[in-house]
Amino acid sequence: MSLKSRFTIGFSALATVAALAAAGCGSSSPSAPTVAADVTITMVADRGNQSYAPNPTTMRVGQTVAWKNSDTTAHDATQDASRFATGTISAGATSSPLTMSTAGTFAYHCTIHPGMVGSLVVQ
Repeated sequence: MSLKSRFTIGFSALATVAALAAAGCGSSSPSAPTVAADVTITMVADRGNQSYAPNPTTMRVGQTVAWKNSDTTAHDATQDASRFATGTISAGATSSPLTMSTAGTFAYHCTIHPGMVGSLVVQ
């Protein structure tokens, strides 16, 4: 094997290792892995009790729920008694899934647009 061939193979292996190491860092990765929720509620727009769809949303204890923002502006979903909050969800983005571990009916709203209201029924 020529010196040039050995150098090419060695450089190629080094480049592969560097690429794998950079991919494993994760903290500066522009796209985090998405985890699918059992139930997804869509943020439609600032339309009162028609802002979230479906509304009300029904799910079972132990299932996960996420909110997908289909509007052109940022929104959130915060339970009225502050038991859960999605944080701000940019236009086109989806919140991290939340596990609902308690049965009940939970009214929620957008803290950015308080007229946006919804209800989550956990059975």
